[in-house]
Amino acid sequence: MQGYQRVHDCIQTERITPMKSTAYFATGCFWGAERRFWQIEGVLETSVGYMGGLTANPTYEEVCTGKTGHAEIVKVDFDESKVSYQRLLEEFWTMHDPTSLNQQGGDIGTQYRSAIYTTNDSHHQIAINSREVYQAVLTEQGLDLIVSDINRSEGVTYFLAEEYHQKYLIKNPKGYDCHSSTGVPYPAVVVSP
Repeated sequence: MQGYQRVHDCIQTERITPMKSTAYFATGCFWGAERRFWQIEGVLETSVGYMGGLTANPTYEEVCTGKTGHAEIVKVDFDESKVSYQRLLEEFWTMHDPTSLNQQGGDIGTQYRSAIYTTNDSHHQIAINSREVYQAVLTEQGLDLIVSDINRSEGVTYFLAEEYHQKYLIKNPKGYDCHSSTGVPYPAVVVSP
């Protein structure tokens, strides 16, 4: 792998060459979401960027206008022999409010929408199933319907965000970390494709 580092840059542990899978998640502001994902054992690497819009190579400033159509995205490379896609989805559903349309806390705009971009058929079905499971729990708690989009990543370009956004909360430990969770845990169930 080009650019593959032998030591994980966040947790400073030795790496071995894994079976790598990729997931893309939009949960509002990408800074805090990236940290939540990089802390999961089995996650190999994270980065933040933009996806789902019409403009090629958008800048942060352009995305923030809401005119490019992009969402702020966390790209998660993970070893499926150590962490399941289902586990990443459980983190996704509970780290933000998936019932909030185009807003997470004080962050408002389509760039803060909730979305999943799946990379294969199995992951797509697991994502749909996990949404149904979490919706049942939210409904039981009297909460609104999930508005998160579940899309296939095929044909959708991931644009890496500017360097200062990468691992932002390592560079700025007291930096902004907006995540407006529902406070409802994901139920302990197994979701299969």
